[in-house]
Amino acid sequence: MTATVDLDAARVPVHGLTVLYDAECSLCTFLRDWLVRQPQLVPLELLPAGSQQAHRRFPGLDHRATLEEITVVGDAGQVYRGASAWVVTLWALRGHRALAHRLATPAGARFAKGAVLAAAKWRGAQRGGAQWGGRAYRQGEGWTYDPGQGWTYTEPGCDGGACATR
Repeated sequence: MTATVDLDAARVPVHGLTVLYDAECSLCTFLRDWLVRQPQLVPLELLPAGSQQAHRRFPGLDHRATLEEITVVGDAGQVYRGASAWVVTLWALRGHRALAHRLATPAGARFAKGAVLAAAKWRGAQRGGAQWGGRAYRQGEGWTYDPGQGWTYTEPGCDGGACATR
């Protein structure tokens, strides 16, 4: 991922950020609750993505996309999505600004993107299906736990080692 920076662009100070989060996602609501407890250098407003209030506040925003990927909107209209949204949110917090600066480096950006992808995979699993290896597996479907071997997956219809063809 290569970023280009327009050094002649006017810098616009950020005085506030609105974090759009999925109110139906337990991870998202946990992080929302965590964010409101953190000392903030830049005020954060947390707003359910896709809500009527979000539609009124940001009529030009793709609200369906805000339910799929964390989106943060700056008070001057800046829009951050995915890993960039997390970095700018951490930047707004007193105790995490230094971490945000590290995540804004090329190496840090790879880490931040990986964390966002892991969270997305977890969210997908909680909703009944995550994309692993090109197939959607549902929680409980074909999975068994053996204390000696851990979790194993058996393709449905593969009793006794023989699988039915489809």
